[in-house]
Amino acid sequence: MFTLRDVFFAFILIALLVLAGRYVKQKVRWIQRLYLPESIVAGVLALLLGPQVLGAITTAISGGTSILSDGLFSEPIRAVWSQSPGIFINIVFAALFLGEAIPRPKDIWTKTAPQVVFGQTLAWGQYVVGILVTLLILMPLFGVNPIAACLIEIGFEGGHGTAGGMAETFAELGFEAGADLALGIATVGIVGGIVAGTALADWGRRKGHVTSFQKAVEDLDGVPELTETESPEVRRRRAQLMRNLLIDPLSINFGIVGAAIVIGWLILEALVWVESVTWGQTGFEVISYVPLFPMALIGGIIVQLVMERLGLAPLIIRSLMSNIAGLALDVVVVTALASISLSVIGSNLGVFTILSVVGITWNVVMFLYFAPRIFPSHWFEKGIGDMGQSMGVTATGILLLRMVDPENRTGAFESFAYKQLFFEPIVGGGLFTAAAPALVVRFGLVPVLLLTGGLLIFWLAMGLLIIRQNQQQRRRSPSL
Repeated sequence: MFTLRDVFFAFILIALLVLAGRYVKQKVRWIQRLYLPESIVAGVLALLLGPQVLGAITTAISGGTSILSDGLFSEPIRAVWSQSPGIFINIVFAALFLGEAIPRPKDIWTKTAPQVVFGQTLAWGQYVVGILVTLLILMPLFGVNPIAACLIEIGFEGGHGTAGGMAETFAELGFEAGADLALGIATVGIVGGIVAGTALADWGRRKGHVTSFQKAVEDLDGVPELTETESPEVRRRRAQLMRNLLIDPLSINFGIVGAAIVIGWLILEALVWVESVTWGQTGFEVISYVPLFPMALIGGIIVQLVMERLGLAPLIIRSLMSNIAGLALDVVVVTALASISLSVIGSNLGVFTILSVVGITWNVVMFLYFAPRIFPSHWFEKGIGDMGQSMGVTATGILLLRMVDPENRTGAFESFAYKQLFFEPIVGGGLFTAAAPALVVRFGLVPVLLLTGGLLIFWLAMGLLIIRQNQQQRRRSPSL
């Protein structure tokens, strides 16, 4: 058990760890070269200074009598941290589309169809290769839980936030090791994505596939905004709405995030109730295992659309939403890594290694084979962003995009950003990502393989259609 005082100091320690992570990153050159976020460095520091590393070393030396036998952090502090990822991930997803003008799906599809198809192909393929390797290798050799088949997509596409946020779901489904393995795979993904992406960027420059190249990247922001810079009219309207309001704009925007989470919770509760009185009567349950965060994302989209309809959208300040989501994501990453079990990864090292290698291989092969065919122009710049996202979440994709197109001359940033509207609600931490472990438990791997394989074939067919259209367009316009 812990008290409010423990919660307070737990988050004070997170703030100090993030500062320490920033300091370490400035001093250690190889960490800079990997472009690891400070939150990951801070999480690793917390892990090293906890009972599993510092505590274990001290216990081995002193026999368990030292004050540092449990590391630097008390049990109540660690208890707060262990529960934080599943809570704060809801804030990250609720704020994802708040402050973005959401275009009509038809308009987005027209602009970014190849990007959507390529991203979906990578995601569903991760399920297919994960299920195949689990059926053919991991279960016969290691006796692993079938849910392990979902770990590539959860760790690579979902990233540390999704992996940490699904810890409770894994535990409820009887796969307690899943969260630790997913966090480890997410770490491999982000490092592997940056290393592979950097090597591919150098190869692409030498082969002439990259039209503009920049070796170093100075900073790393979030996803490019889907909208243009705010107009004076938006600022004027916001000033009118906030006149005589004795409240900080940050508080207003945090309240809007809260409203999105509440709507997502109501949706989830309604779905759980529907399941309990319908198909749940037969013993088939899926929705009850779905965490809140994908519904919070849907709640955020609903709040954004309602605010636009009521003329209140200027109250949502996109920069503040990014800051709120960024802070919550830092908390998720630091606390998830601080709570990871090294013994679990060590005892499942074969499973962990095979899934990591298979996932990386799938992403790189599809980038080299499929991307040049599906993108009518600038295939390298447009494809490498999706490859980065599919191995280390959105931030890695943005980083690799900046490496090959720092001035956004190809338009890849806009395509990548708009694609998220067709992507995040389903995979990459969306509804299917959250429901996949429960589907595996309820139906087994083969039916889920048929489902994900069918969806992979569908997106590959869509890709072939786009490729054919590109070829016809080139024949009609040979000069282009």
